[in-house]
Amino acid sequence: MFALTKVKHAAAGVTRQCFSIRHVKEGRAVSRAFSCSEHGEESCTVENDVYDIIISGGGMVGTAMACSLGFDPNLQGRKILLLEAGPKKEMNKAPELFSTRVSSISPGSVTLLSGLGAWDHIANLRCKPYQKMQVWDACSDALITFDKENLQDDMAYIVENDVIVAALTKQLQTLSDQVEVQYRTKVVKYTWPRPYQMADSIPWVQVTLANGSTLQTRLLIGADGSNSMVRKKSGIPTVKWNYDQSAVVAVLHLSEPTENNVAWQRFLPTGPIAMLPLSDTHSSLVWSTGHQHAEELLQMDEESFVDAINNAFWNNENQSELVEAAGSLFRTALSILMPNGTSTRQLPPSVAGIGPKSRVMFPLGMGHASEYIRHRVALIGDAAHRVHPLAGQGANLGFGDVACLTRVLSQAAFNGKDIGDMQHLLEYETERQRHNLPMLTAIDLMKRLYSTNAPPMVLLRTFGLQATNALPPLKEQIIAYASK
Repeated sequence: MFALTKVKHAAAGVTRQCFSIRHVKEGRAVSRAFSCSEHGEESCTVENDVYDIIISGGGMVGTAMACSLGFDPNLQGRKILLLEAGPKKEMNKAPELFSTRVSSISPGSVTLLSGLGAWDHIANLRCKPYQKMQVWDACSDALITFDKENLQDDMAYIVENDVIVAALTKQLQTLSDQVEVQYRTKVVKYTWPRPYQMADSIPWVQVTLANGSTLQTRLLIGADGSNSMVRKKSGIPTVKWNYDQSAVVAVLHLSEPTENNVAWQRFLPTGPIAMLPLSDTHSSLVWSTGHQHAEELLQMDEESFVDAINNAFWNNENQSELVEAAGSLFRTALSILMPNGTSTRQLPPSVAGIGPKSRVMFPLGMGHASEYIRHRVALIGDAAHRVHPLAGQGANLGFGDVACLTRVLSQAAFNGKDIGDMQHLLEYETERQRHNLPMLTAIDLMKRLYSTNAPPMVLLRTFGLQATNALPPLKEQIIAYASK
């Protein structure tokens, strides 16, 4: 079915006529605009088709978004495009060496990835579950342990980011009729529509690529990371600051094979250090510390670096007798009041070496977009929120955005609504900000609370950590919230 509409434009005193053809095919509308000269000559230029959804950014969250929309039954027949600046990531088998960039994937994120058919690929490639987490303070004996059902269930999984992207990319290939993907594609400009169309306004978001082509979309989803061009160019304000820390990451070789089913994190005065299981013989290091110290760690020879890691996990030189005495009394009182609320301290495995060329560092910061949406624009993942890695929630928050936005867009499509309309996009923003903001605030407060060795602050966090550890129902609530 075709509909022909004639529209007059005035430019430089010349009246031109444009004809818009709307072709309804296979349940979706494809719009083409033909601009003809005032002389009626057949010298018409054809604009690009209008996409229903364009996703800018093909990392873990952006690729998951493309898969999630592509598999949704209510969005079948919609034109969806994923733009990724980097190359296509394919992986038929796990590489010999572990990658330094890993994520802690919660049960909620596993549910999403399983629904997309990607989790089976991840499990076949490489992932490592852990059943317990131990967090303790370097300035006192206070600790807290988390586990699910007495180690019967997995708390989370440590997965290399590249493995996640490769698994999602494999699923995207099964959606080639539904989702178009353009790799090695750079966006140079966005042109925004006005919420209420004026006579000279464009109705859709225009996306200009480096190759000179211009695309149009009813909804632009920004999944382009913490330095999001979509967020900046759309004028969405962001509350952000850089921490006085960088994260040093590396692949660790353990001294001997272990079951390696515990995630370890110790809060040093300079920042947290974490050891996350990759296999029975390897773990991933995430050491947050001052910029200068991070540079020094990067320049150390391997033996000195390994010694520094083991010392950071095992040394008790930052503890004071006053804090230890007060903490011991409080711990004794708690054990009397709640005899089942104590935890046995475990010692982490010792490190023997590091993977070749696996040491890298990156600066840390916190950021949160005051709005996740604008007219025909939505932000997901790091484009909307950036967190400190101490809680391992960065990827999980992004996957939560994917699940929520897919549900909102699916319902809008089912109801026959414009998927770029603010009314239902507001539902996405409200739901995700209610979840993300408390998480970001808690992580930021925890980072600041543990970034000092002043005795009053050490005592405060010692009492708080011990009290939380003695209350199993509270710990279960924390686990449940972080598992979403």
